[in-house]
Amino acid sequence: MRIASSTLYQLGLASMNSQQGALMHVQQQLGTGNRILTPSDDPVGSTRALIVSQSNAINNQYATSRKQANTNLSMELNSLNSVTTVIQNIQTLVVQAGNGTMSDADRASMASSLQDAYNQLLGLANADDGNGQFLFAGYQSATPPFSKNGSGAVQYGGDTGQQLLQVDVARQMPTNDNGYSIFMSVQNTATYVASAPAGNTGTATFSAVSVTDPTNPDYGKNLSINFATDTVTGKMQYQLMDNSSTPPAPIGTPIDYTDGAGIQIGGLSLSVTGAPKDGDVVNLQPAQQAGTDIFANLQAAITALNKPIVSDADRAALSNVLATTNRKMANSLDNVSTVQSSVGSRMQELDALDTIGSNRTLNYKQTLSGLQDLDYYSAITEYYQRQTALQAAQQSFMQIQGMNLFKYM
Repeated sequence: MRIASSTLYQLGLASMNSQQGALMHVQQQLGTGNRILTPSDDPVGSTRALIVSQSNAINNQYATSRKQANTNLSMELNSLNSVTTVIQNIQTLVVQAGNGTMSDADRASMASSLQDAYNQLLGLANADDGNGQFLFAGYQSATPPFSKNGSGAVQYGGDTGQQLLQVDVARQMPTNDNGYSIFMSVQNTATYVASAPAGNTGTATFSAVSVTDPTNPDYGKNLSINFATDTVTGKMQYQLMDNSSTPPAPIGTPIDYTDGAGIQIGGLSLSVTGAPKDGDVVNLQPAQQAGTDIFANLQAAITALNKPIVSDADRAALSNVLATTNRKMANSLDNVSTVQSSVGSRMQELDALDTIGSNRTLNYKQTLSGLQDLDYYSAITEYYQRQTALQAAQQSFMQIQGMNLFKYM
């Protein structure tokens, strides 16, 4: 069988190209450190590596979301810490304002201090993140959540939404709390609030309310203590009332009033001192029904302190307003503390998710390393083998070039 010289040349050239291509492939592997340069090198391994890379990219996005969530919650927590400090200062001022030795000027000065605290509290309620996004506006983060209406009362202009971030595969986390739930609400566990209407004309003042029997059938209702003189005996009496019903229903029969004696009503206990007059009332309301607006509560105290004291009735009215303010402020502080705890818990959860995410990233990297990373020992051995094979192919081609009959003629 005759073999043409051109065929020999083509075979030799093809062998050298093949060996050179294999050598260059190994060189590229050594240069990049990757075993798989193209999907054809390992179709199964390439597919698995792509899936792992995508999973790792998603995990990294979760990490970015957690970082943003942590930033938002940190700013909120800092603001809430300041709110707590302001409320505690307000409580201190309210207690000081109850000092019976103060003059009208002293009380006006105290009212001025409370007004400064009021403005500070309003500023904190309208805190933003430094980029014009308000922390406590819900979804309406582009506009200030709190503003004053025409009568000077603070109103909430945001909504009750919470912005969510996907911080892990199955976890969407709220990264803010709306201002209504912080400054206009109290916890369901908040205690009763005692208050006296502005129309009271006597000198009766009430003590703090304590819960004695939460199983009482009237517990949780809107209650009141109504004072009136017995037309027969001429003694001052009080009638316990259930204001939750329509019309309000009396609880039991009228009881003779004793200055400073304890009064039991609906599982609650308090004492009333002083001399009430006909028509005077002490209201006992669940905290959620007694007015939960922290700004309105504080404004009531400021207004009362700016009013001159002319009579003992005025002094009693101020004492009652301050007592109500103090109770409501305590309820507001408990509410803010609950939100603080929630924010802290979410930040703690983010730390735990970060640890899990870091471990997941490490696993992904190890898997990718097993699929893609080059075994340098094997690659260097193959490199020298390919190099030797290429040199052999080159030498063979040189020998074939020398096979010419004309050399022997």
